[in-house]
Amino acid sequence: MLTKLPINLLFSLALTTFIQQAAAAEIKPAPTFPVKQVEITVPYAVGGGVDMLARLIGEQLGKLGHPVIVDNKAGAGSTVGTRIVAGKPKDGHSLLMMNDAYSLAPAIYKNLGYDPKKDLEAVINVAYAPMLVVVPTTSKFKTLADLVAAGREAPGKLSYGSCGAGTDPHLAGEMMNIDFKMQNVHVPYKGCGPALVDTMGGQVDFAVVTISGALTYISGNKLRALAITSADRSKAVPEVPTIAESGAPGFNLSQWQGLAVPGGTPENIKMDVYKTISAIMKTDAMRKRLLDLGYTTADEGPAAFQKIVNEDIDRFATLAQKIGLRAD
Repeated sequence: MLTKLPINLLFSLALTTFIQQAAAAEIKPAPTFPVKQVEITVPYAVGGGVDMLARLIGEQLGKLGHPVIVDNKAGAGSTVGTRIVAGKPKDGHSLLMMNDAYSLAPAIYKNLGYDPKKDLEAVINVAYAPMLVVVPTTSKFKTLADLVAAGREAPGKLSYGSCGAGTDPHLAGEMMNIDFKMQNVHVPYKGCGPALVDTMGGQVDFAVVTISGALTYISGNKLRALAITSADRSKAVPEVPTIAESGAPGFNLSQWQGLAVPGGTPENIKMDVYKTISAIMKTDAMRKRLLDLGYTTADEGPAAFQKIVNEDIDRFATLAQKIGLRAD
């Protein structure tokens, strides 16, 4: 039995289908990518911001005709998954979804098992993401000032969760300790997802996590955001003040998020990976999704992104030494 639909609804459905088909037609596989199954390794647990971004990219990439697997290999501040990808084939189909914890790791881990400037090569930076300081909605801390006052009053009593030892949230938490003269105890997790779960459950007093992973819980009234680590407020949570405006002038830390391939991957393959992923990230739907998740979009290619990665390796080495940050 057929159901008659109003002509305006039929037109709307037809237009929607046409737009979707047109958008899909804009993205074409490059000559060398993808030509077979793609594996994106996420060096964190399921549920955090890096994992979420990898799955968004994988979903769209899979529409180009070849399967995409997102594989979570968490541990040691992202170095476990990174080490695995470093040993993968150099054909562009083994990708590492990374953030700038990749550049921080050499400063705080003695034995990485890979050379961060040689064994992996940057392909594309797709976004920047600030972090949020969050507490469960049942917490007595209503503002960052409340948390700071408690941290100063009882040094070493408060605990904070992060997405792992040697990650940006860990760094941000230690920067807060220094700037606000606190001694909060760090509790590392294997990704932002587990850190968020334990924060909501009250196992830690607060957490510093990537914004994208926290927004769902904030909108669901399970977490309360006290501050954001970026220099400016986020359009995703405009009511949340920056740490800088909450008593630590100049505080600014945001993560880059991108993809890398094993070192020695041919330049033409790297460029094909870049072109394909870049086209996916430039679609209106993907841009809107990233903005809704609190990201700022980016599009640095292999050379520009590699420069960012290498400069951060050097910058974080100096910063980690200055604040005494170690993971082992």
